[in-house]
Amino acid sequence: MNHFELRQRFSSFWESKDHKWVPPIPLIPVNDSTTLFTSSGMQQLVPYLLGQEHPLGKRLYNIQPCFRSQDIEDIGDNRHTTFFEMMGNWSLGDYFKTEQLNWVFEFLVQELGLNPNNLYVTVFSGWQKLPEDKESILIWKKIFKQYGIQAEVGERIFKYPAEKNWWSRSGVPENMPVNEPGGPDSEIFYKFDSVEHNKKFGDYCHPNCDCGRFIEIGNSVFMQYKKTESGFVELPNKNVDFGGGLERILAACCNNPDVFLTDLYKPLINQLEVDLGFNYSNSDNKKSLRIIADHLKAAVFLIKDGVVPSNKEQGYFLRRLLRRLAVKIYQAKDEVSFEYVKKSISVIIKMYHDVYFKDNNAEDISGIVAQEFAKFGQTIKQGFKKIKDIDKISPKLAFDLYQSYGFPFEITKEIFEQRGQSLSQEEFNNYVKEHKKISRRSMFKKFKGGLADKEEQTIKYHTATHLIHQAITDLLGETVRQEGSNITAERLRFDFYSNQKPDDNFKDKLEKIVNEKIKQGLPVRYEIMPKEKAYKIGAKSFFKEKYPDKVKVYFIGEYSKEFCGGPHVANTSEIGSIKIVKIKKIGSDLYRVYAK
Repeated sequence: MNHFELRQRFSSFWESKDHKWVPPIPLIPVNDSTTLFTSSGMQQLVPYLLGQEHPLGKRLYNIQPCFRSQDIEDIGDNRHTTFFEMMGNWSLGDYFKTEQLNWVFEFLVQELGLNPNNLYVTVFSGWQKLPEDKESILIWKKIFKQYGIQAEVGERIFKYPAEKNWWSRSGVPENMPVNEPGGPDSEIFYKFDSVEHNKKFGDYCHPNCDCGRFIEIGNSVFMQYKKTESGFVELPNKNVDFGGGLERILAACCNNPDVFLTDLYKPLINQLEVDLGFNYSNSDNKKSLRIIADHLKAAVFLIKDGVVPSNKEQGYFLRRLLRRLAVKIYQAKDEVSFEYVKKSISVIIKMYHDVYFKDNNAEDISGIVAQEFAKFGQTIKQGFKKIKDIDKISPKLAFDLYQSYGFPFEITKEIFEQRGQSLSQEEFNNYVKEHKKISRRSMFKKFKGGLADKEEQTIKYHTATHLIHQAITDLLGETVRQEGSNITAERLRFDFYSNQKPDDNFKDKLEKIVNEKIKQGLPVRYEIMPKEKAYKIGAKSFFKEKYPDKVKVYFIGEYSKEFCGGPHVANTSEIGSIKIVKIKKIGSDLYRVYAK
């Protein structure tokens, strides 16, 4: 099975269960300053899982591109990737455990043809007064029995504590604040019989063992409880959130434990073998090829969504990816040359043609990668020379290598581990915290991620961006389009494209219009309508984002109409006043508004 067929089967299956397709959002979240990347399919659906009405109804599904920076150091094994796609389905107060577990098993076994004997499941074992998920256990027993499998707890069904089988935005139950929803989850694992258990991971192999014999291919989260002052109570409307890794499910369909041998990676691996002179079947080459392939693919998708290498925020991670793969190339070829990856970029785009790439973006993406390779190539030899002259690793050395030569910490760590020396990420991070500037400290805090906050001032600024967007259009014309925004409780930033250059008085004129609309006390409301109607009435949209057939449009009086999921103030008078701090050019015909 190839990934195109898997996508089609997934869509057809959930549509047969009356689910509506939700378009994926960009890898860089819009109007969410507290998380750098889209890291799961449910990220855009959090407001609806918390009670808002979704325009498309109560049954939804999608396939969402994701990036998880925390997985960078795990790359090199058979299953971890920084860029991946999450296949998801949701029930917003509609069906619950019985339907979900039966349907997801039906999809895996009857639709995809997976052998049920190779499927294992996990459930929540309980915590304090929260009971173990006996309901899911009974449902799983019945499901497996339909396929002639006696599913016993501890053999086919495994119970794990909250650290493994509980979901909330705050993690385990004891960390949840009052009124936070959460609930147990049930994971599905595929066992590869061809993989022998490695006892360095423990004497006994089980679904959550890290030996690679079991791979998680799906997780059904049941938002069942709300935390109160006196404990946990059941929610009146219970939700389902399912996520399954497309790459891992495809590996299971091929009964091959190596995701890099599916057609989502194999063409790329083949091209890299030719250009680098590597052999994937050689164990010495395998890890390096996996790192290069993963990092290059993730870099291509980040650049596609507008990220450029830099020393902060999303650009920092893109630079880190490109430099890690450049180091791997240098270690093998004793030089860093863009020519080693040039053809592979085109291979990646071709692999996803008509899925995420409608045009051939190879030239634009290649230019950014080539430029970064050229910058890093000038210092990489000096960095390796310095490493050879140093006897012992230290946090200061690791930081100096990063700051002076651009060496990612994990690369320095790996080089010295070959000499039998070690330095933990914690030691390095502690040193960074002590010696980096305040701005860099705030960035590291931000890397912890999270979901969009709902602070009062953030909501005011969010509404203000709609006024700013319309006011800019009033001043510069209809060629204006939104390129993104970044909002916190302290300030807002709004990026836009315009083929007309703002004049010297633009800042003052923009501020005057926005504050006039605020003073007018315009009512703010929304309407759910067909997408085509929204376009017809002139509602503004974010061109990088795909929209479903039905959308939510926010109206600010008769002044502004814009596609948006909210939240907003009820009246512009609640915003107060807006100060346009500066307007900065950030690219060709691209500008950024700084306001507070």
